[in-house]
Amino acid sequence: MAQVMLKDLNKKYDEVHAVKDVNLHIRDKEFVVLVGPSGCGKSTTLRMVAGLEEITGGEIHIGDRMVNDLPPKDRDIAMVFQNYALYPHMTVYDNMAFGLKMRKFPKNEIEQRVRDAAQLLGIQELLKRKPRQLSGGQRQRVAVGRAIVRHPQVFLFDEPLSNLDAKLRVQMRVELKRLHDRLETTAIYVTHDQVEAMTLGDRVVVMKDGWIQQVGEPMELYSRPANKFVAGFIGSPAMNFVDVTINDAGGSITAETQGLRLTVPPAKAATLRAYKGQGVTLGVRPEDVHVATAADPAPYSFDTTVDVVEPLGSEILLDVRAGSATLVARVEPTVRVKVHESVRLAVNADRLHFFDVKNEHAI
Repeated sequence: MAQVMLKDLNKKYDEVHAVKDVNLHIRDKEFVVLVGPSGCGKSTTLRMVAGLEEITGGEIHIGDRMVNDLPPKDRDIAMVFQNYALYPHMTVYDNMAFGLKMRKFPKNEIEQRVRDAAQLLGIQELLKRKPRQLSGGQRQRVAVGRAIVRHPQVFLFDEPLSNLDAKLRVQMRVELKRLHDRLETTAIYVTHDQVEAMTLGDRVVVMKDGWIQQVGEPMELYSRPANKFVAGFIGSPAMNFVDVTINDAGGSITAETQGLRLTVPPAKAATLRAYKGQGVTLGVRPEDVHVATAADPAPYSFDTTVDVVEPLGSEILLDVRAGSATLVARVEPTVRVKVHESVRLAVNADRLHFFDVKNEHAI
């Protein structure tokens, strides 16, 4: 296995600067996920590591080698694509064995590697079938198996689950996680799905417009987002954002807008006092908003009107209005409210986030 180092990596297509000064150290045996919206540069970065895209500037190191000028076949990587890329006229066995045959591996070693990978993935009974006889999930397992038999230093996954239905995606996520634990390989995984990123990654790299926004463990990104973009991208449903003004009310720092007034928690009051009289963005996750009880302090409670009720079985999402602010609250399934009803909500004070309006950095 091997570490991967990206130093000042850039990619330009004529006037389009797709990847900008990416610096990233992926440790040996680590599973790192690149996540972001379409066009953020994550797949381009992966393809540069694979050697499928020429780099405009910077360095790529795999293990102790700089691989900038090496063709893909010499980089000791294996890639799993979104569209499986299986040969339709070949059996599953031949698809998995093809790369090894091209490298002139002995026949008995090819058979051993294919059988071992098939057993690991639970596809032994599929080896004689053609791809057209397989389901989407089975084809994806074959594509992963074709990568496994190579015994590469690094696995590269380019949105491998996006063609599967929702239930199968969840199942394959679990299988990929187990597979990584067994193989103990370095893996770089690209997805636009933040749930996939959070559940799979040892660390997650959030990208936007070619720039890395933040790198960290999943719960670090969730709890301490570096900026408003990361805060809104990580978490489902997305974080609520409300434009508020910071005021000093008799020594208490408050965040206010029409119909909503919350006291800033003591841990953040000193920092936000510098924003007195100015506008900032308040962020609060739906799971940190709940139906108020007598135990909730008044400075962290507020009245709302329900616009939409979304019962999901294990929870209910309430779309509410508090004056000019709109929020989503994730509440217990036992809560009984109807559209247009008034309901008093409260927030978990220690989980409020604040962002600078100009640069959108976390305050």
